[in-house]
Amino acid sequence: MTWQRPDGRQPDQLRPISFERNFTRFAAASVLAKSGDTQVLCTVSIQPRVPRFLEGKGQGWLTAEYRMLPGATPERQEREFMKLSGRTQEIQRLIGRSLRSTLDMEALGEQTILIDADVLQADAGTRTTAITGSFVALKDAIDKLVARGELERSPLRHQVAAISVGLLDGEPFLDLNYQEDVAAEIDFNVVMNEKLELIEIQGTAESDSFSRHQLNQILDFAEKGIRELMDLQLQAFQNS
Repeated sequence: MTWQRPDGRQPDQLRPISFERNFTRFAAASVLAKSGDTQVLCTVSIQPRVPRFLEGKGQGWLTAEYRMLPGATPERQEREFMKLSGRTQEIQRLIGRSLRSTLDMEALGEQTILIDADVLQADAGTRTTAITGSFVALKDAIDKLVARGELERSPLRHQVAAISVGLLDGEPFLDLNYQEDVAAEIDFNVVMNEKLELIEIQGTAESDSFSRHQLNQILDFAEKGIRELMDLQLQAFQNS
């Protein structure tokens, strides 16, 4: 039996995607990223210093924090304060790695970019939405630094986006919502740059194994989705 998508999408079809730039006032840049019913507020702050291990080396740094707000899910979740869950730590490290891959740290100079990804509403794909939306906010922040003369040139060297792909009834489906995510036998998160080079693959067999052929299908679906996401990222700047 072939899985029927709850929202009627085609297997390789993204959910409706949008990026609302300048969503908040005080951050260096901010974007409300929506993927279906998932909503993530991505903000960028810039500090004129670097971690101690980089002091005096003439290069910058980027780090990320990820949180899910208590009301983001049907049942309220407790706030995470001093002790972060393993899931939260894993996701914020993934966001940081993905966005660091876009930057020439020497061109950034000795300053730190902090990405905050706060999930306002969760319907699966929060980490991939956070990465894709945070790139839009990062580009906004970098462009402002260049425009003000605080950077001689943009340190951005790559575009980045991320998407989920899952296997349901043995077939690949792009950009899973929650109902699909919990039913998937195999769940992948894929991060790529504009050359469709892989930044990271996270793949887990939840209830079954998968073949090399199915892995190739998953990556083909991911490439299609990421191409479309990158077009939408660029459109967000053209519509400003």
